[in-house]
Amino acid sequence: MRLLVVGKLSGQLSTAVKMAMGAGAKVSHVETIAAATHALRAGQGADLLMVDYELDIAELIAANEAERIRVPVVACGVGADPKRASDAIRAGAKEFIPLPPEAELIAAVLSAVSDDNRPMVVRDPIMEQVIQLADQVAPSDASILITGESGAGKEVIARYVHQKSRRASRPFISVNCAAIPENLLESELFGHEKGAFTGAVARRVGKFEEANGGTLLLDEISEMDARLQAKLLRALQEREIDRVGGTKPVKVDIRILATSNRDLAQAVKDGVFREDLLYRLNVVNLRLPPLRDRPGDVVALAEHFVKKYAAANGMPEKPLSAEAKRRLAAHRWPGNVRELENAIHRAVLLAVGPEIDEHAIRLPDGQPLAPADPHARAAQAASLAAETATRGFVGQTVAEMEQQLILDTLQHCLGNRTHAATILGISIRTLRNKLKEYSEAGVAVPAPQTGASAA
Repeated sequence: MRLLVVGKLSGQLSTAVKMAMGAGAKVSHVETIAAATHALRAGQGADLLMVDYELDIAELIAANEAERIRVPVVACGVGADPKRASDAIRAGAKEFIPLPPEAELIAAVLSAVSDDNRPMVVRDPIMEQVIQLADQVAPSDASILITGESGAGKEVIARYVHQKSRRASRPFISVNCAAIPENLLESELFGHEKGAFTGAVARRVGKFEEANGGTLLLDEISEMDARLQAKLLRALQEREIDRVGGTKPVKVDIRILATSNRDLAQAVKDGVFREDLLYRLNVVNLRLPPLRDRPGDVVALAEHFVKKYAAANGMPEKPLSAEAKRRLAAHRWPGNVRELENAIHRAVLLAVGPEIDEHAIRLPDGQPLAPADPHARAAQAASLAAETATRGFVGQTVAEMEQQLILDTLQHCLGNRTHAATILGISIRTLRNKLKEYSEAGVAVPAPQTGASAA
């Protein structure tokens, strides 16, 4: 992570910096609040600010907010004065680190505040296919469009792609296009020059320049207005951007990832999204299935969240009971992974006894999860299997589908031509002609009565 230290590097603060570097942080330093805001405005990105609690932390946070710069702050100071520490927390600091520091405390605070504990937890075969595709395309510089329902984990897989790419050591910058007002998003992405508009008191480097050399994630890109889509398209084509109020273009070297929970093809038909921009973004599509379609991931994710929130709340880690696991696996989770995470966080806090039982796992309205219905689970599994099988035919020609069906049926019948023809509803002569055609094309055909792969 990128750590910006604000304050004079006295002996103890210097020791803390060395410990942070030992914990893997990339550290830079300024002495004053004004210098910190200037550095961030100029594009010196940071994932965390470590600030001497003798400085005005409230003023620093307010100055950053005025520039729409939101970076978590950790206060630190010698002597651990309780009043100063509490004042720093009230001013907006997330944590307080007493100096002289302890290496384990530094590492724990950096990990907790940066919220970097988002590993890819995958057990379901459908999701494993997505990860396999992500692994295959991550080393390239191709733009990737990640689609799926809200809460399915699109940003997590975007970070995974970045970590597996050649740019992993460079910045990963995320911009939520839906959370920033339309009139501010252009400046947020491309930056602005001093005096470009009312309130532009200094040059501001945008996210494109901040991500230079690394990866830029455009989260919920479907919410971007048409005018800005045109400017984004030019930036992607030319690999250069124009700051608002600028007079010359700025070259950038970035890899673009984008997410959307909407059907962008339909948005193109509706005239609210540019078709040429969609083609530019959608070089590769990673579609994340909703959690209800990947039941194998539910319990694995739940166990991960149990560990995470037990540690975060200083509580003992308790196992999930067998009934709790059954109910978790049977629930449809309309809010996907985000809803599951919140439910497990509540369960960690509410659980009594040696296990997290089904009574501790509650929905947002306080109601417990419904008991698992074995018939409903079987129907859901059958539906999912049918959907998976159907999805496997997408992109194939009719002839390819026919060949796969004939060979699979023949394999099922252990090579018995007569039984296979009966199941397929064709004559034995037609089947033999098809198999002869496949053999001549070099396709392995099960031998009669054996199921072996030569004919």
